[in-house]
Amino acid sequence: MREMQSNLPPRVENKKARDKVMTAKEAVSRFVRDGDMMLSGLQHSSVALVHEIARQGMTDLTLLLDSDSGLTAPLLGLGRVKKIITAYCGGGNAGNNYVFRRAAEQKIPREVEMEFYSNYGIALMALAGSMNVPFLPTRSMIGSSIAEQNPRIRVIDDPYGGGTPVALVPAARPDVCIIHVHRADKLGNLQFFGHFGNTDIFVRSAKYVIASCEELVTTDEIRRTPNQTIIPQYNVDAVVEAPFGAHWFASNYYYHNDFPFGAYTLEKWRTEEGFREWCDKYIFGVEDWDGYCRTVGYERLWKLYHAEKRFLAYGEVR
Repeated sequence: MREMQSNLPPRVENKKARDKVMTAKEAVSRFVRDGDMMLSGLQHSSVALVHEIARQGMTDLTLLLDSDSGLTAPLLGLGRVKKIITAYCGGGNAGNNYVFRRAAEQKIPREVEMEFYSNYGIALMALAGSMNVPFLPTRSMIGSSIAEQNPRIRVIDDPYGGGTPVALVPAARPDVCIIHVHRADKLGNLQFFGHFGNTDIFVRSAKYVIASCEELVTTDEIRRTPNQTIIPQYNVDAVVEAPFGAHWFASNYYYHNDFPFGAYTLEKWRTEEGFREWCDKYIFGVEDWDGYCRTVGYERLWKLYHAEKRFLAYGEVR
């Protein structure tokens, strides 16, 4: 893998209208490099792409995350991460993220530098990067231990004489952003149904963007509902079709959160041995995302789909 990295051609930013559909293997090998700063978020997390990055062995990554409920734990537990910039790393409602705890408390499998902000602070960092300004001001984090313990948060007096201090957060300009969306066309127009969090800001702050999607549809279908195209093609470098690509997390209007599988996963991660066994089965023991879905079981995944459809439908599009 190290030889593969050294022999890869230089990345070329080309977001023009063209066919951007490729496999996860192609997208990751083309746009992710050792030492990259990689951005992802709590909303619309691409588990499929994280697993492919783990398989290809990219290392010394810096992860920029607003909140992470286990998405990037495989990279962290495999020793591929050198720094985390985040507001939260845990297991969410599925349990305790022992992979993160081992890294933070015991430096296992390696020492990882950690830099904390509030969720709003992370969003402002990405927003500043998307605006090409060096920082943005906020009152978030002032008076908290976050601002006290993070020297990159600069607290200054209001330069316009308002009498109240403001905190400055630095702009983030990640090398690559990975996201998971509901629908996409081959040009890279990305659609969301419902809440999309900070995903649009994250995308616009990154140099390269890889999007996995539940459905690949025609451009004519995308044009039927232009209001749902939150991210246009000129922000996107690669599109990867990956049904159920957010599992065990939910994809709104497509499938429900697989809470039992999440709890099982976090319990396996309680020990290093269990974590390795899980990775060997679900990441390294399969060739691609379809292999993961077959290992989990498509019958199980379709039950999550039908559970979501029972309670949620999205207008005429669904």
